Amino acid sequence: MTQLLEEVETGRKRAPVIEPGHSFSTVTAKISDVVLKRPLSIGWLAGVMFCFGFVNLLLLAVGYLFIKGTGIWGITIPIGWGFAIVNFVWWIGIGHAGTLISAILMLLRQTWRNSINRFAEAMTLFAVACAGLFPLIHTGRPWVAYWMFPYPNTMGVWPQFRSPLIWDVFAVSTYATTSLLFWFVGLIPDLATLRDRATNIWVKRAYGALAMGWRGSARHWSRYETAYLLLAGLATPLVLSVHTVVSFDFAVGIVPGWHTTIFPPYFVAGAIYSGFAMVLMLAIPIRSIYGLKDFITERHLENSAKVMLATGLIVGYGYAMEAFMGWYGGNRYDAFLLWNRLHGPYATWYYSLLICNIFIPQVLWIRKFRTQPVLLFLVSTVVLVGMWLERFIIVVVSLHRDFLNSSWGMYYPTKWDWFTYTGTLGLFLFCMFFFMRILPSISIFEMRTLLPESKVKAE
Repeated sequence: MTQLLEEVETGRKRAPVIEPGHSFSTVTAKISDVVLKRPLSIGWLAGVMFCFGFVNLLLLAVGYLFIKGTGIWGITIPIGWGFAIVNFVWWIGIGHAGTLISAILMLLRQTWRNSINRFAEAMTLFAVACAGLFPLIHTGRPWVAYWMFPYPNTMGVWPQFRSPLIWDVFAVSTYATTSLLFWFVGLIPDLATLRDRATNIWVKRAYGALAMGWRGSARHWSRYETAYLLLAGLATPLVLSVHTVVSFDFAVGIVPGWHTTIFPPYFVAGAIYSGFAMVLMLAIPIRSIYGLKDFITERHLENSAKVMLATGLIVGYGYAMEAFMGWYGGNRYDAFLLWNRLHGPYATWYYSLLICNIFIPQVLWIRKFRTQPVLLFLVSTVVLVGMWLERFIIVVVSLHRDFLNSSWGMYYPTKWDWFTYTGTLGLFLFCMFFFMRILPSISIFEMRTLLPESKVKAE
């Protein structure tokens, strides 16, 4: 991965970080005016209302779930885990790219991250919020979810720390807290910029309160850089640990298809794979609609595509090893799982998974596909669909044919499963729409630090 990032960094010779011709004032104005001066458009309002409709659908599905219970879902015996866990793992994976771009690439001094790290961090927060809903409602009694935390209580009842559910609670809550702090600390200088440029007194006061008295003094910058570096150091191991802990939900079980040691690195690579696909799906419309092509350049799209291609190859290797060990290991249950995936009732889903995650992304070897926004957007969409199918195959197909023939069954998601899933998609996009209007989607001060570098390249 380090070698890949070095090669990615050399991509600056083909395309600059910022298009030449910008100064400190033009960078500040172009990014901040999206928030402060751009009028509300019909397209933005239509998008918000469309997503708000899906948010209401989510509220309807969750409200009906609380009244009737989890029986409204398609889960049954032996498929006790269905869409809830599939979507939980999928959303957690999407949230990993933001931390990777912000923390790891910052520690590795990859300057091309500066144009995409801000909305990638926001994407992480919203994806983790969507992911956290599913384990909560999947328990069946979400109103007593606080039992999973080791709070002092007179009954002396403590969480069962050998349960993967408890591991998820601590991993996801830690990840969400650290990501939120990292995102907010990075925003402080830009919030002060918006405060100083705002003309409405109430807007100025709101941004001023959030800027926490930032004045841009040498002492402020020194403490800011120290805090930001410490948070980056804390966030970096979370990229590896959080999805590793999520993979333990499966790896500690004895179910064929789950009980394998390759899951931790395999899940982490898949998380970064789907996360960068979502980053590209967001970056391409944002740069076009808001006129930010000078900042989110061809270089950023190509570098993100390279990382996506590399992690996709790791995921493909994981598929190959999983199939090889199912054949070579001599365990008849693992061998049957492999046969069931290829020839069973869910074979079409499995072949679609292979096409979406392995074969179609190979077009990213061609530079035209890595730099053509429309083609790259389509490939990213295919990857996200493929990664959702992967989680479905791991969860459902591994469960639907148990050790005994008498325990076999089929999983049919109900309309409430689909309502809950599409509702979280609407919630995610709804939050992204408001983020784009309220906060700068690109880091203003970090982009200004790249101006001398861009001027040198232009000369």
